[in-house]
Amino acid sequence: MPATPLVMGVVNVTPDSFSDGGRWFDPERAIAHGLELAAAGAELLDVGGESTRPGAARVEPAEELRRVIPVVTELAARGHRVSVDTMRAATAGAAVAAGAELINDVSAGLADEAMAEIAAASGARYVAMHWRGHSDRMEGLAEYDDVVREVRDELAARVDVLVAAGVAPERIVLDPGLGFAKRAEHNWQLLAGLGELQALGFPVLVGASRKRFLGGLLPEGAPVEARDLPTAVVSVLSAQAGAWAVRVHDVAATRLALDVLGAWQHGARG
Repeated sequence: MPATPLVMGVVNVTPDSFSDGGRWFDPERAIAHGLELAAAGAELLDVGGESTRPGAARVEPAEELRRVIPVVTELAARGHRVSVDTMRAATAGAAVAAGAELINDVSAGLADEAMAEIAAASGARYVAMHWRGHSDRMEGLAEYDDVVREVRDELAARVDVLVAAGVAPERIVLDPGLGFAKRAEHNWQLLAGLGELQALGFPVLVGASRKRFLGGLLPEGAPVEARDLPTAVVSVLSAQAGAWAVRVHDVAATRLALDVLGAWQHGARG
């Protein structure tokens, strides 16, 4: 039976996140939120200073650093495992120096040509997500004949670039990029086809939490937090499909759902 995936808790240090409305924009509040997520069962705390919601504008590099580094530093100093959610090599390098052990790059190195070199030199684990363009134009790039095959092949091409740049293959994690240049049907097809991505031989991170395609299952006008229940279900199904980690906002709900799955599996083993 598949192992239980790691739970990655989202710590958005942004004023414009679609999921939490900037509630954790202040560094002290972001640190407190990260500690709450860890207490709820998050094994990784993913700190990001730039929103990647559809239509979002880029943040200036210095501002991203100002938002992210104090939070990474404090959470790591308190003994928590931290990842940094960034497309910028400079931010990734500074975060690793501050204690981050994982670089979560939604562009897989396409947004910053220096990222592969930084990832190779850092010793950190590196998440390469499927990506076709920045948030202000990605919705126009959601065209596929076979989304599972095309995402798999495009990720495989990025892996080749990363390895050629010196990133150790055993440190690479793949992410299908749910919601990034994907329509709802593409996201569901990718979730159903996780096995094809895993066939590339790398761990897979699933980041479905609170995304718009889950909202499509809910009554019109439902608050974004109502997506936490379908997120927890997706986390369980991702676990059964062999995902290495799930990235979520509501850690407690996903942790409980995975505990139910674990109890079920333990019962099946007798």
